[in-house]
Amino acid sequence: MGNIRQSNKKWITTYDETGVEIVENQADFPDFNHENKNVVKVSIWRQKQRLRVYINETKIWDIPKAFIATAKYNFMGFRTDNYHNDNDAYFLSNLRVAIGAPNTRHKFLELGKYSTSGIKFDVNSDKIKGESYGTIKDFADVLKEKPDVKVKIVGHTDSDGDDASNLALSKKRADAVKAILNKEFGIELSRMETEGKGELQPANTNTTAEGKANNRRVEFIKL
Repeated sequence: MGNIRQSNKKWITTYDETGVEIVENQADFPDFNHENKNVVKVSIWRQKQRLRVYINETKIWDIPKAFIATAKYNFMGFRTDNYHNDNDAYFLSNLRVAIGAPNTRHKFLELGKYSTSGIKFDVNSDKIKGESYGTIKDFADVLKEKPDVKVKIVGHTDSDGDDASNLALSKKRADAVKAILNKEFGIELSRMETEGKGELQPANTNTTAEGKANNRRVEFIKL
């Protein structure tokens, strides 16, 4: 897959293993300016043919047809063109390829409740981080498999801040998950309801960073 520039136009072009062009997407992709030696977090999310790429929390690519629907992909590669000096260098570390946990379906459909801390939000915000989309997609696939099943989405926070603010924030976060399940994955709004519990039902201690992270979670309860 290559990012090809000509004048002020930009493309994302997909090739097969022989180098033959198979998909081209032209769009007004924003330039990404990176000051040398800064560390950034890159999230790459594939949903069927769609490709989304985030730099930190900013979405820089959203390409509806970057992949062939019938192809089976088993390789991901990275390449830097026009590498001339250290100022052009980009290095990768802490690379992680993740898919949805296989127990999502079992916990939700058979046990009636699925809880995850894999849906991340900005601090004191209901803005969902790009790294969360794999977890959300995994659950959306379960809902698509069972179109008659309804769900209550419950947001939880840690104990930082006052009780009332945490309660309101947890409800907003549950609403944000509901919205993205509808907008991005086509789950009907009528199948989902939301609730916020704030810090009232901790899953772990609030005295450590790890415990607080576990308490900042989203629960999906089968109705």
